[in-house]
Amino acid sequence: MAAGPGTPLGILAGGGGVPIELAANAVARGRRVHILAIVGEARQAEIAAFPHTWVRWGAIGHILRTLRDQGCRELVIVGSVRRPDLGKLRPDLGFVLSLPVLVRLLFGGDDSVLTRVVRFFEGKGFVVRGVHEIAPDLLVAAGPRGTHRPRTGDLADMRKGFGVVGALGTLDVGQAAVVAHGRVVAIEGAEGTDRMLERARLVLEQTQGQDPRPEASGVLVKRPKPGQELRVDMPAIGPRTVALAGAAGLAGIAVEAGKVLMAERDTTVAAAEDLGLFVSGVAHEGADAAEPCAARDEPRALVDLSVLTRRRLGKGAMRDVRMGLETVRRLQPFGTGRAAVVMREYVVAVEAAEGTRALLERCTTLRQWGRMAAGRRLGVLVVASDRGGGIGPPQSADEVVDMARQVGLAGVVWTPAAADLAPAAIERARAAGMFLAIASAAAPCATTRGAGGSGPDTC
Repeated sequence: MAAGPGTPLGILAGGGGVPIELAANAVARGRRVHILAIVGEARQAEIAAFPHTWVRWGAIGHILRTLRDQGCRELVIVGSVRRPDLGKLRPDLGFVLSLPVLVRLLFGGDDSVLTRVVRFFEGKGFVVRGVHEIAPDLLVAAGPRGTHRPRTGDLADMRKGFGVVGALGTLDVGQAAVVAHGRVVAIEGAEGTDRMLERARLVLEQTQGQDPRPEASGVLVKRPKPGQELRVDMPAIGPRTVALAGAAGLAGIAVEAGKVLMAERDTTVAAAEDLGLFVSGVAHEGADAAEPCAARDEPRALVDLSVLTRRRLGKGAMRDVRMGLETVRRLQPFGTGRAAVVMREYVVAVEAAEGTRALLERCTTLRQWGRMAAGRRLGVLVVASDRGGGIGPPQSADEVVDMARQVGLAGVVWTPAAADLAPAAIERARAAGMFLAIASAAAPCATTRGAGGSGPDTC
């Protein structure tokens, strides 16, 4: 299905202002457009200014039929979306016919899912384009956007933030982090940038009394993950990003130049000016040289695992454990990442300065792509027990077990051993159907050892 300059551009639109700006930009360049607006996500009033069709999650047949009926050969998938609850989908015949492909598509993290979305539409004969290919002027260029400039301390925070996001990129973790005075305050997970900034505000407010600083401090850093599929998942900032960064008391925002979109550019820059925030595009060296992101690539290090409960770990649980251990290992040089939660090979959340309790509470509100409530335990909490915790009183190992049990996780792994883990907590975990384990140094072959002896891991 060849695309031509006279054919309309299909835009599958989620939330936010970027889909509208893209459509306006394409029309200004002489390109016809047809927007497929996702119900509950796209902005209804602004969509009305363009030729459009409303579509629902699960209406795959309707989406494909509309694109073909409108003569669209090229497709841009753009805008924010919330992870759908599969139990509430209203699938059409096209969804049912594509079900085997869609089931495989929904496993993994954001980058894994979105890469498969591209392949799905390509398999149907469409050419998937990125916003940067259609409207490159929507990207943040190198240099400051406005009159405010980062200070020396801000530059150091920017470097550390870029390093954190880059280190986690091949594990398909988030695209953003907040660093203040050399301390990693927050790391984006499945919750998105906005909620991460709200969490950073709470952390900074609670620590301000311990280290009062009259001036704004701290930087939001945002960049793509190495090898990220930019056609459908290009990072973006906008007026709300600036407002939340200002509310958190940050000094500014730094993004990778040419790799991040700026929604509502004039409004965003004006808001930053009013709040005294700098917004800078940074040419981040080495970003393109990193290995491609592959969410389902397992961490290569094997681990010696001592299981404290009788429950054996299956292949999926072991993959989650390895990914969690790799996450906290990569963050060790940055002095952060005491804990991480992994579900079905996807790092859902990473602890920075908020504490393990807040980390687990956050996980109760996060939905992974394709996850359906089935009454069974899912996910692993990995804790680097020799690393400093966050704000508030530290949680004992017993408290961590109870919190993980209440959240519905399948197990908890400490590295190294938690000295304060009581036998009663192990019994409670065993009764709840959880596993508890201790991970030691990397070994030539991963093994599990339980109360009944030892044997090879099930991987």
